[in-house]
Amino acid sequence: MQKLIEKYYRSTNLPHIWCPGCGHGVVTMSIVKAIDKLQLDHDKTVIVSGIGCSSRASGYLNFDTVHSAHGRALPVATGIKLSDPELNVIVITGDGDATAIGGNHFIHAARRNINLTMILFNNNIYGMTGGQYSPLTPVNSRASTAPFGTMERNFDITELAKGAGATFVARSTAFHTQLLTDVIAKGIEHKGFSLVEAITQCPTSFGRQNKMGRASDMLKAQRDHAVTVEAAARLTPEQKAGKFLIGVLHQEEAPEYTEQYDAIIAKAQKGGK
Repeated sequence: MQKLIEKYYRSTNLPHIWCPGCGHGVVTMSIVKAIDKLQLDHDKTVIVSGIGCSSRASGYLNFDTVHSAHGRALPVATGIKLSDPELNVIVITGDGDATAIGGNHFIHAARRNINLTMILFNNNIYGMTGGQYSPLTPVNSRASTAPFGTMERNFDITELAKGAGATFVARSTAFHTQLLTDVIAKGIEHKGFSLVEAITQCPTSFGRQNKMGRASDMLKAQRDHAVTVEAAARLTPEQKAGKFLIGVLHQEEAPEYTEQYDAIIAKAQKGGK
């Protein structure tokens, strides 16, 4: 672990600012472990983040990084990938950053199938800016902007990604760290738009407002309510009630955007022939 920190983190920026019990550090280390597993070239790897608790992760990672504007990580990452398609571009974002102000960018990045890997830290709330509910906050949950419980149905971000055209969709949790590392690595290896939803706990805001106990209690809830795709295939509908799937949820092949873009340029240079 210490070797990974020395190799991949900006030690001068540590310790981090996340609250005690927050799962974001665990998810960030899973990203690092996936990068190390694949032995990605430091000089060919770029990490882009938006705004929010999760997006602070880019400042701790010793790569070429961009801490962009709220909701704009994907268009910035798209520009980077188009400028040099050989780069490994990883996007770090949160549930509010990606699906509220950044929602339109999200669906179009998925639709284009541009070769980016997006890791969405889903703690079900705007943790940094005051505990407001996000598009991924479960219905009937309490938040600072919903003191009597949310009435809006929340997105299933994995289903939204599939519907928008993402060609790799996976989910894991801060409890299932090995699986999280594995699906992030698979997402990076996949040619096309990859979404990995990382369920992570926010004991300070979401947990406190919804009386979910300590961080350890929230991790146990992840353990008890998650079921792998393989295990779910053996369960009855009654046994799957109240559970959510983890693992690779969807994978397909489709034309990748930067390759299509280069082909259009080549065609234009030949006079449209």
